Amino acid sequence: MRTRFELLALSTALAALTALSVGCSKAPEATGASASGASAPSTTVGTVIDDSIVTASVKAALLADPDLKGFDFKVVTRKGEVQLSGFVDKQTQIDIAVTVAGAVTGVKSVQNNVSLRSVAPTVGGKVDDTLITAKVKTALLADESIKSLDIAVITRQGDVQLSGFVNNQSQIDRAIAVVSGIAGVSHVSNEMSIKK
Repeated sequence: MRTRFELLALSTALAALTALSVGCSKAPEATGASASGASAPSTTVGTVIDDSIVTASVKAALLADPDLKGFDFKVVTRKGEVQLSGFVDKQTQIDIAVTVAGAVTGVKSVQNNVSLRSVAPTVGGKVDDTLITAKVKTALLADESIKSLDIAVITRQGDVQLSGFVNNQSQIDRAIAVVSGIAGVSHVSNEMSIKK
């Protein structure tokens, strides 16, 4: 079992390196330069790898917990700060998730963006939410002014939750505007943070 988690961490780290190398080949405005020319604080390759390992370790810890394994948590890490998002049934599950994530080696802090579900999901609702999530991800990828690979998307009954770390406020505003215009989206919850 431990080997599986180590392989997951390694594959996540390799994916982060690939994303970093792709990001390095983009034009300056696509890699974080704002309209004023200032860019988001950079990170080293080592930090990106460390963050990928922390993300994989947090996901593994959440999956291993019997009270949490059935929930779809999004986990994003930047410089050791873990951002949790998703939907759960009870406040105690949020508390457990924050505690489990905070206990993982390499986690400096945990930002809780997890929301409570209002009603139990139906099969049809899950299918609809999956389609909306796919539309949102596609729309974000199509917009060159948004660094969408840093944005996690979860949909619950048409409520789209956006989380992750982006370069500036204009990317947050643009992401919300793009997502708000998608058919089936009833509400957009912004849980995104600006990179420090």
